[in-house]
Amino acid sequence: MFGRLLGSSEKLLDVFFPKYCLGCGREGDYLCPRCRPSLPFQEPPFCPACGKSLDHHPDCDSLSPELRQLSSVFRFEGVIKKAVHQLKYNNLRDIAPTLGGFMADFLKTNDFVGDALVPVPLHKSRLRERGYNQSQLLAISIHKLTGLPVFLEALRKLKATPPQADSGSVEERRLAVVGAFGCYNNFMGRRVILIDDVATSGATLSACAKALASAGAQEVRALTLAREI
Repeated sequence: MFGRLLGSSEKLLDVFFPKYCLGCGREGDYLCPRCRPSLPFQEPPFCPACGKSLDHHPDCDSLSPELRQLSSVFRFEGVIKKAVHQLKYNNLRDIAPTLGGFMADFLKTNDFVGDALVPVPLHKSRLRERGYNQSQLLAISIHKLTGLPVFLEALRKLKATPPQADSGSVEERRLAVVGAFGCYNNFMGRRVILIDDVATSGATLSACAKALASAGAQEVRALTLAREI
């Protein structure tokens, strides 16, 4: 009964607040079938560790040993960059299932091993400002499509840090997040998949992986929607 009511509500929302493709403006979905083939998918070959295209791969030694793998579905450019900005800064939470769907497909088609989803947290001040955590929304969408359990509050951000995109060198980004995250779940023996929207240097994901490893995680991999090249 609840499912039918929810479906009816979603249909009503589509009538009064229709979705328009961010690529071409066509009504129907935020990323329409006609535009999807031209999206900036990360093309193989990838670095098996940091996930960057080998054509743009300088060095991945900056990733922590606790982070076994970092992969991204898209390059952070074009329509995907626009979609992320809409999700994070324009309150377009309704786009999360579409974006999370791409991430779920990536997990299924690339044999991405894991048995727990953990979103990268926001500091409480940033969460108050934005009103939601976009990485949580992506993780929930992936959970619904894959059935993998999701632990929304497993990680906490203990101190505010500047956005990674605004930081300087890789070393400065790494130092900015030292001790910034804590884990409040027991992940003994778990293979955790970290979920985030965009990877820059990988410093944030590495710091999260350290916190998860300290909570007993057997291995930690990270999947982001997009990657800055």
